Amino acid sequence: MLPAAPRHFLPTAALPGAGLPCDRLAQLAARRAFVVLKGCFEEAVDDLTDGHADWLRRQVRAAEEPNDLWLLRAPVFAALAGGGLDRRRRRHALRRSLEMLFPDSEPATSGFASF
Repeated sequence: MLPAAPRHFLPTAALPGAGLPCDRLAQLAARRAFVVLKGCFEEAVDDLTDGHADWLRRQVRAAEEPNDLWLLRAPVFAALAGGGLDRRRRRHALRRSLEMLFPDSEPATSGFASF
């Protein structure tokens, strides 16, 4: 009978959760970006008072992935619609945060469009 091979010679599939350091760093960076985006969403809906404000706050708090927040962007922007310098600042901050995590979300515009 052959002796058991040392653990470090096992294929990576046998070591769940183990990955290259660059993989772990990428996961950490993605998680940090999500936390920043979620914080921006929470700030955006923090003191809303319309009928859907409580629902929006619960949805933002329950978000676990960036896609959850991506799906909430339209209702949040709709709730932030209207005047006021504070709401405009929040929309701008939210748009910037979304662009950081979803860089291809806005169409590229050059100022001119061909019809």
